[in-house]
Order: sequence, then structure tokens, then C-alpha cells
Amino acid sequence: MTQDVKEIFGSPGGSLAAKVRTLAPSMTRSMLRVAEAVANDPAGCAALTVTGLAELTGTSEATVVRTARLLGYPGYRDLRLALAGLAAQQQSGRAPAITTDIAVDDPIADVVAKLAYEEQQTLADTAAGLDIAQLGAAVTALAGARRTDVYGIGASGLVAQDLTQKLLRIGLIAHAHSDPHLAVTNAVQLRSGDVAIAITHSGSTGDVIEPLRVAFEHGATTVAVTGRPDSPVTQYADHVLTTSTSRESELRPAAMSSRTSQLLVVDCLFVGVAQRTYETAAPALAASYEALAHRHRTSPR
Repeated sequence: MTQDVKEIFGSPGGSLAAKVRTLAPSMTRSMLRVAEAVANDPAGCAALTVTGLAELTGTSEATVVRTARLLGYPGYRDLRLALAGLAAQQQSGRAPAITTDIAVDDPIADVVAKLAYEEQQTLADTAAGLDIAQLGAAVTALAGARRTDVYGIGASGLVAQDLTQKLLRIGLIAHAHSDPHLAVTNAVQLRSGDVAIAITHSGSTGDVIEPLRVAFEHGATTVAVTGRPDSPVTQYADHVLTTSTSRESELRPAAMSSRTSQLLVVDCLFVGVAQRTYETAAPALAASYEALAHRHRTSPR
């Protein structure tokens, strides 16, 4: 086997499904049928030849091979071996995953359990798929930045605000922009030594792509936090940090799960920057705590 099962799939089943979700927009319909088949039934697919899997999914042998390569393997033989190893892991006593579909009539206790499970899987998938080299490079750029601008709309805008507030508390200059016009006019002022971060799950939000493009063209170091590593926003990103997301359902829109994975990524960025700038970050953080301490003290009666 050219690659270890855990390298591609992480925990049994979970990271494979996450990888399929991430790569789905770049797959043809026939490739997606193959990918979903191996994700849903690794044991069954491991027992099939390339011809057998093609027949099962109503595709061609060439499509099966292309899908295997897109998933990170030189060919179907390598994917088949990995699926066999994954199936063995799943049969070693690991409890089957609960369904995360939320029905209108679900008891609130079931809703809590399902959401908690899904959040946990989303975080695990994001951590498993995060490019540590790209993360480290982004941390280095942020730690030495003169100024950082962060762009996000809607739920991603809340994540942008979260990151800037954290950076401000350790003494760094950071601004969050959810207004597209203000974002672009600020991006024009960025230069080499500044950092611009775009947060967009789809990677195709024009109001986020435009200011990142302007910042990129003006020499700033640019970072994209996105669930689609082949999306338009990445063409203007020096560094790409890929997030995972759970499957969207009627009562759980994509914004909910994408926000969870985005928050993990920005927390990783913040902690990394705080470590790099500890001598100044620690006193700044202590000062911010002290400045707010009186608001948390019980008033004497």
C-alpha cells in the first residue's frame, strides 16, 4: 500500500466521508457515485474488482480509476487495499455511527445527541484534513503582520469577528469586514507585510473574493479558509486552510456546520500566533482581562 489508511481516512469512515464531501464539487456525477459507494461500504467495495465496482455504480473502469486518483491513490489497486484496511478497522469492535438526520418530531434529547455527534465529527474531520505546513506559514505571516484584515459574510462574518477580537486582545492590529464596499476600500491600503484572510465555506462568495483579490494584487499575504480547496477564492490565496463540514439537512443548514470547522481553524491560527508572540501577547492578554475584571465582580450590597 502506497499510503497508510489513517493518512487518508483518519478515523475509520469519518474522514473518508469528509474527503468525499470536500471533493464533491470537483467530481462528475459518475465519479461521485463511485466515491459515495466506497465511503458508504468500504468492505463491500474492497471485495470488488475495478470492473465490479464500475458495474455496481453504473460507470466505467476509467471513471473508477480517476476517482481513486482524486482520492489520493495512484490507482484502484491502492484504493482497494486501503478500503480493506478501513473495513478491518470498522469490524474491530468500533460502535456503528448514529445517524445525524434530525426529524421534525425528534425529542430535544435526540437533537442534542445528534448535533453533538455531528459537531464532534466535523471538528475531527477538519483537524485530520488541515495542512499543517500551510497553517504554520499563515501563523508566521500573522505573527509578523503590520495589520490584518479579515473578510467574511453571514455566518463566516461571525467567525471573522471572532478572529479579529482574539488578535486585538493580544495587541495586534486587526479588522473584520462584512461590508463588501468597506472591505475593498480597506484592501486597497494593504501592502507587503500585511495579511488578508478570506473566510468562505463555498469559496465562491464574490463579496469575499473581491477584497482578497485586491489585497493579493497590492502585495499582502493572503489566506483562504474554505471548505472547497479548488474554489475561485484560492486563486488569490498564498495559503489555503481547508475546513470540513457535515452533511446539510433540512433542519441543519450548511452555515451551522461550516462555522464549527471555521472556528477551529481560527482558534488554531490564534493560538499559533500567541505562541509566536508570547512575550508581548501574554502581557496584552493579562491587561485585557484586568480591564474587564470589574464587570465580572459582584457589586457589594
